[in-house]
Amino acid sequence: MRVDLLSREYPPEVYGGAGVHMEYLARELRRLADTRVRCFGADRDEPGVSAYRVPGGLRDANAALQVLGVDLEMAAACQGADVVHSHTWYANFAGHVAKMLHGIPHVVTTHSLEPLRPWKAEQLGGGYTISSWAERTALAAADAVIAVSEGMRRDVLTAYPEIPPEKVSVIHNGIDTAEYTPDPGRNVLKKHGVDPGRPYVVFVGRITRQKGLIHLLHAARSFDPEAQLVLCAGAPDTTEIAAEVTQLVRDLDRDGVFWIQEMLPKPEVIQLLTHATVFVCPSVYEPMGIVNLEAMACETAVVATATGGIPEVVADGETGLLVPIDQGADGTPHDPDRFAADLAERVNTLLGDPDRATAMGKAGRARAVEHFSWERIAHRTMELYATLRA
Repeated sequence: MRVDLLSREYPPEVYGGAGVHMEYLARELRRLADTRVRCFGADRDEPGVSAYRVPGGLRDANAALQVLGVDLEMAAACQGADVVHSHTWYANFAGHVAKMLHGIPHVVTTHSLEPLRPWKAEQLGGGYTISSWAERTALAAADAVIAVSEGMRRDVLTAYPEIPPEKVSVIHNGIDTAEYTPDPGRNVLKKHGVDPGRPYVVFVGRITRQKGLIHLLHAARSFDPEAQLVLCAGAPDTTEIAAEVTQLVRDLDRDGVFWIQEMLPKPEVIQLLTHATVFVCPSVYEPMGIVNLEAMACETAVVATATGGIPEVVADGETGLLVPIDQGADGTPHDPDRFAADLAERVNTLLGDPDRATAMGKAGRARAVEHFSWERIAHRTMELYATLRA
């Protein structure tokens, strides 16, 4: 069987969970099928991987139109595939066109949904209407939809009631626990100025409304003053949110704040996760949140928002603490001050009880190893493909 995986992101150009998912899913599927990867961006040296750039005539167009231009070239290249499998709206239209053009089944994995990310209108303008149309069209016509969590499945069926429930399956994201494993070294902490003798809280994620960094920075005003704060946060969606985050960081009246804006190599992230007392995921929208699994695999306790698929990953009271959120349709908390206060309270609970945090970290790694292997995920994905070719 030949499987063509379609995605905007693929190493080394990875910006979020979808790119991480693609890296490991492709690796495992290659053991089971002839797997080709089609992605955006610069040429890749990896065999079986083809990259596509924005067509020349669209270089000055709205970003959403540029995506559709790339998608058409990707779709044309899918001739000969037995199954085409797209990830995120950036590649969903390519999969939809390939299905129609070549007469092959189209599988969509939903990592997020455009109707639940209205803040993207800030970034794309009218292109947000186009991205929403592309996603809805592709999902409605797909032969199968994979949701990365039960929460994501519920969101798919709510946002797109025209999709038959039996067409939507849950296959969770995974983690490579041989790669994401505790790193006893401390050279990375020294490199970035982090004091290994003091506890610290760490955040890893893009600067976007979705990831809730602004709420974390409000909460950080109330963190135990002894604790350091390490922010691995870059790639802002807009200049406006970049300026807002910059000001909030400047306004923090505490020492030991380290803002790392460049994308760090994976080994550096692993070491920073390993030695943190608490990893915080303050997302207001998170279909699953691979980054929580990464922290758990590094034996770090997690404080995360009880939204989307996060409660399926983080076992409240066992591998971390969940923060309740009362939010509107756009994901914004109805009471941002309450959310920030609850976030700070749970972080401080673990900062004040390092033995409990350590025990949660060990339980988190055990959970990651037992329930979220990529090998298992690839086999379940292949089983789904087989049903579409029967």
